[in-house]
Order: sequence, then structure tokens, then C-alpha cells
Amino acid sequence: MTTRDECLALDASDPFAGLRDEFLLREGEIYLDGNSLGPVSKSVQRRVAEVIDTEWAQGLVRSWNAAGWMDAPLRLGHRLAPLIGAREGEVLVADSLTFLLAKIIGGSLELKTERHVVITDAVNFHSDLYIVAAMARLAGRDIVVKNIDRDTLREHLDEDVALVMLTHVDFRTGEMLDLAGITADVHAVGALMLWDFAHSAGAVPLDVTGADVDFAAGCGYKYLNGGPGAPAFMYVAPRWHGVLRNPLPGWLGHARPFDFEPTYESAPGMRAYVTSSPSVIALGALEGALDVWDRTTMAEVRVKSLALTDLFISLVEEALPGVFELVTPREHSRRGSQVAIRHDQGYGVVQALIDRGVIGDFRAPDICRFGFTPLYLRYVDVYDAVRILVDVMTTSAYLDESFAVRLAVT
Repeated sequence: MTTRDECLALDASDPFAGLRDEFLLREGEIYLDGNSLGPVSKSVQRRVAEVIDTEWAQGLVRSWNAAGWMDAPLRLGHRLAPLIGAREGEVLVADSLTFLLAKIIGGSLELKTERHVVITDAVNFHSDLYIVAAMARLAGRDIVVKNIDRDTLREHLDEDVALVMLTHVDFRTGEMLDLAGITADVHAVGALMLWDFAHSAGAVPLDVTGADVDFAAGCGYKYLNGGPGAPAFMYVAPRWHGVLRNPLPGWLGHARPFDFEPTYESAPGMRAYVTSSPSVIALGALEGALDVWDRTTMAEVRVKSLALTDLFISLVEEALPGVFELVTPREHSRRGSQVAIRHDQGYGVVQALIDRGVIGDFRAPDICRFGFTPLYLRYVDVYDAVRILVDVMTTSAYLDESFAVRLAVT
């Protein structure tokens, strides 16, 4: 078994040690929930203060021009693009993830009017399921949405399929899908591929260019640390620029927004997918968060991510054999940057850990979920978290009656 001293030695030589100091973390707390909401960084504080105290307070409406507010969705898209393997002019930051998925789904169905099937994963994130069903209803023709077992995807691919929408890293289990392989299979039958990167961006290396991805979208508040409700991002492959129509057009996606023309003419490139005025303060927070990412690479992040998740899995299984079922894949090629373990009292386990300063979360019906974020998480944090988990289980603290009623957010 790995010892605490060995973990401290790993931390002493960790190239991310300096980055940890950029985050505002509570003393005595171990934060394993960055896959749900990333912590605030000093660069976020600085950038938000600049937006409020200087650009807004002093510049007022002039800042739409002088501070570049109007171009922020494209500017942030350019900064975020390397994290998903995209190039300049291929990524936009705006709206929420569900809203951007709606734009891509609606536009995709207009591109494939001769086809009538949309495929997604039956255990996909529920907001994804809701929005794909809604956009299919609004398509104006009979669209069939198939919620399938992802492992049977190839059996369902045929000439009737217009669009396949999958989440790259499963939000419950942390299973990572084959980005390039699945995209190629979808393209082989002439269908379009849309990926949800909510649990991938900032967590695992991505290469939308190399994988020939058509469309992708993801959120800014998990591993990217852009703040609660941070703006989302969308990627559109260059071949679809000027082809994929925005089904939710607004004045800022117009070619000449300040001509106030009564009929819509789409702006070129990714600007076409802007709908309305951006949330400038929220964009400022995400812009500050991206400053930290300028100091590392996803390849470096991945090395530590796998080391941290390997460590957690091995320590739990050595200290608590047979107590939990591991539902996250052991294979590195199939694992995101989280570990999910199953227990029939999972909600109580997570709440007991939170009471002791180890912050994870619970996903129904029985999954204890822990995110591993290399920018600020130490090896010794993983060791100490498992020691506290052992105490929770051996003392049956998870059975406390106060955990009988679930909180609104689990």
C-alpha cells in the first residue's frame, strides 16, 4: 500500500504545485467535486474585479467597444480552442450548454431532411435527453429519437440516421468513449456527430480536428473552473461554417447587428451562432479561469489525472475490500478524470464525508462520485480522503439518521 510519506514525496516533485496556490481552497478541506463545480482562482477574482470596477463602473456603455465586450464570445473561444484540439475561429463561448446543444441539434436536422432518426445514449445526462427530444418535436417532420445502449451503437447506424449525440465522458461512471472511432462509424453511414464535452474539457486531452468531429459543446464551470453557471462553448467544424444554420437567431448573430434590419442575415463564421447579448461578468470569470490553463498542457494534466485516480482506486480497494463496487473503468483509455464507486447507502456515505471535510457528490441511485482535478489536487489529499472514508465506513457514520432525507442538490 502507498504510504502518506510517499504521497508527500510525490507532491514535493509535482510540477503542478505552484498552480495549486492560484486557487482559493479552504484549509482542512479536500475538494473532490471539481467535476461538478470548479473552485475560484485568484485570476478569476482579478478579472471579475476589473470588469466590474473598471470596465463597467468607469467605461459604462463605452466598454462594448473599448473593452471588447462585443467580441468576448469569439475571443474566449479562441483561448479555449486548444483545450479541445480546435483552431482559431472554430469555437464560440456563449449561453448555457443545453442552449448550445439546441442550436446544433436544430441546425443539424435541417441539414439532413432526408433522414428521420436521431440516436443518443439512454443513460445520457437528462438535460441532453430532454433537449434532443424537444428539438426533434420542433423539426416539423416525423423525427424518431432512439435512446439506445451506447455499446450497441453500431447496430443502429444506417441510412436513416441524421444525427448521433453522445456525451464523451459519462457523468455518472466516468467512462470515456472512443472519440475518433465512434465519429468515424457515424460518418460511414452519412450521419452527423455531436459530442457533449461537459466532463471532458479540461479533464482529458481532446482532438476534434484529428477525430474529424462535426460539432461539440461543453460547459465552463466544471474542470475549466469558470464559476457557477459559467458560459458554455460550442465547436463547429469549418466545413459547416455558413452551412449549419442557427435555428435560434438573434440580433448579435446578424451580419450587421447595429443596422437593425427587420430580416435576418447570418454573420460569417462562428459569430452566426451568437444569439443575444453575452453575460459580460460571467465571461470575465471564465476568461480569468483560462489564465491558469495557459501555464500547462492537457498532456501534463492527463498524466497526473491518471496517477491520482489510480491511487484512489488502489487505496480504496486495499483498505476496504469488497465494500464498494468500482463502476469507473480501470483501463486508462476508457477513464475520464473521476472515480465512481457504488454503495447501497451512497448518499449517506457522501454526506458523512462532507461532514468531515471531504467534498464529493452523489448520483442516484447509489453512486459516490469523486472528481480528480490535477491543477490543485495533491497526492496527499487523495491519501487523506481515503483514510477519512475508511473511518466513515468502519464507524457506520454514513447511517446517521440526519442523512435519511436528501438535500435538494446531491
